[in-house]
Formats: sequence, structure tokens, C-alpha cells
Amino acid sequence: MKLKSLQLQHFRNYHEQKVTFTAPKTILVGDNAQGKSNLLESVELLATLRSHRLARDRDLIKDGQNICQIHASLEKISSITDLSLTLRRQARRSVAINGENIRRQLDFLGVLNAVEFSSLDLELVRGSPENRRHWLDTLLVQLEPVYAHLLQQYHQVLRQRNAFLKRSQQLEVHAQSSELAIWDVQLVNAGIKVIRRRDRAIQRLAPIAASWHASISGSTENLQIQYVPHVTIERNHPQELTEVFLQKLQQRAIAESHRGTTLVGPHRDEIELTINQTPARQYGSQGQQRTLVLALKLAELQLIEEVINEPPLLLLDDVLAELDPSRQNQLLDTIQDRFQTLITTTHLGAFDAQWLKSSQILYVKAGKIFEE
Repeated sequence: MKLKSLQLQHFRNYHEQKVTFTAPKTILVGDNAQGKSNLLESVELLATLRSHRLARDRDLIKDGQNICQIHASLEKISSITDLSLTLRRQARRSVAINGENIRRQLDFLGVLNAVEFSSLDLELVRGSPENRRHWLDTLLVQLEPVYAHLLQQYHQVLRQRNAFLKRSQQLEVHAQSSELAIWDVQLVNAGIKVIRRRDRAIQRLAPIAASWHASISGSTENLQIQYVPHVTIERNHPQELTEVFLQKLQQRAIAESHRGTTLVGPHRDEIELTINQTPARQYGSQGQQRTLVLALKLAELQLIEEVINEPPLLLLDDVLAELDPSRQNQLLDTIQDRFQTLITTTHLGAFDAQWLKSSQILYVKAGKIFEE
């Protein structure tokens, strides 16, 4: 797939800006806080309807404005598609495909596919389990757009169950357990759908990432990725997952009642990253941790391409500065012209002459984009 053009109106620090992409690789050059990352974020929003910055819609709208819009023209193997996303400060967002409003946002997902790699992704290794869950969920939305709906369902039940647990501290024990049993069943039904899809995604991603990691490290390190659901999944007996989930809820019922929150479920899952049998967050240098994240991102690209039969876009947000020359070369050699790539940087020193010759170079300053 190819992103042909992008138009921003009142998005972040942009007033009105249109960019036409004329090469497989576009390098956005500028000082920090000029709007380079904002442009990549707009593409990420079109792909996943989420931002890795976890911003609220109103935070994405330019100061003094009540509405912002992102428009894109996308060329795929079979067609050219126009995408629009409208964010409002006081109302719900809306999406459109080829000028037609789409009632279910789920139907908007999967049209544009992109993988974002930024310096924030280093938190995948050394950050909290929540970072790794968010990373996996974002990937899953692109592999299976219906997952966005399933995850939303789970979190809605989770919020309602937590509200009941807080309320129920005032109820009699019999009334409390009777209603809680209803919430338990809903939580289990929604949670199992999340668990199974997360497990399936890691099963597919892990060997691809391990292969990339071996290539980058010269086969000196062995990467293992393990999905560790808070409710253990037995692949040979998936029907038992419901029973195990309910039992674990019952075991923690007293603790949940005292704390007024749900202590069991996929909102407490972990994705374990180990190198040579050692947890990655405890392992070696920052360089080795960066190798791991680079392997994960390359694996994401490959897996999405295998699933949708088209190469996704690659968004590199000031990440070359975080990689040493060897890892930079590994990444740039992998990209070549295989993936349309948008790269932000503060200077062009990391690119060789051949790369620069085959790239579109744009400059970003104070929310304006121009060619020299």
C-alpha cells in the first residue's frame, strides 16, 4: 500500500497542511517540537484509531479550535481509497471512507496499516506490563480489526464490575454474591476472547521476532517471547479456560471485595521477553535492549504483510538516533523500497548518499512543511 497524500486541519500544531508523497521513503527534518512526530501520529491514528501517546481527542485539536480533521489518499493493490477522521472537542469522533460516513468505526480499521517505531518503544523492554499489553493490542487491531471491539467490550465490563465492587461494600453478603456472579460470567466471556487472540498473535509473532533478533545479533543471542495470561490458558484443553477463569475469580473474591477492584483477568496479563533465558529488562546494555525492540518492530512489519498480503507503512519517529550504526544499517537495509517509510530526524547525517538520493526530503518548522 502507498500513502499518496495527507492533509491536516487544526491537528496538534498544524493549522492547515497538505503533503504529497513522491518517493518510497520520506525524511522529515526539523528541530524538536516542530511537528514532525505529530504528522506520524496522524497516520497512526488513521491506521489504528489510537495514538501511542495515549492522548485524548481534545488534546489532539489545535488550541483555540473545536474540531480537527485528518484526510489521506491511499493506493492499494486493488483500489485508491480516501480516508477521513474528524475529532471534536465537545462531541464524538467520526470517520469516513471515500466521503461516506462509517457508522461502525470497526469498519474503518484495517484499511490503512502502519507500524510505528519511536524512542518511546524502548519502554517495551524496561517499562511496565501495561506498555507491553498496549503494544500487543495495537498490533492485534491491525491483524484482526474486530479485536478493537472485543477489547472495548472487555474494558466496559471491567469498569462496570469495578463500579459494582465499590458499591457492593454497602450490600448484604447474599445480595452482593448474587449480582457479582452475573458480572463474573460477563467478565469471563469477554475476557476469554481477548486472551485467545493475544495468545494466537504471540504464537505467530514470536518465531518471526526470534529470527530477526538472531540476524541482528549475529546469532549470539536467543530471544524468546512468551504470553503469560493472568488466567492460565491450556492449549490442549481450551474449553477449561472458562472454568479456570471463574475459579480464580472466586478465589480472589474476598480480596476484590475489600479492595473494590477486579484482580483477575487479561488487564493483568504479561508478555515476557527473555534473552538467553534472562529477563530482557535485566539483560545487558541499552544497545541489546534496542536490538530486541528493533526485532519486534521488524517482526510486526513482516507479520502484518503476511496477513494482509500488502506491505504496511513504516513510521520511524526519531529512532535512528537511538540506534548505533550497525543497527541503523540493519534497519535501513531491511526497508529499502519494500515498505513506504516516513522518517523523522533532526539531521541527515545518519543517511548515506544513495538513501538521500532515493528519498523525498521535507523540512518541518512550527507546524509548516516545505521542500528546500
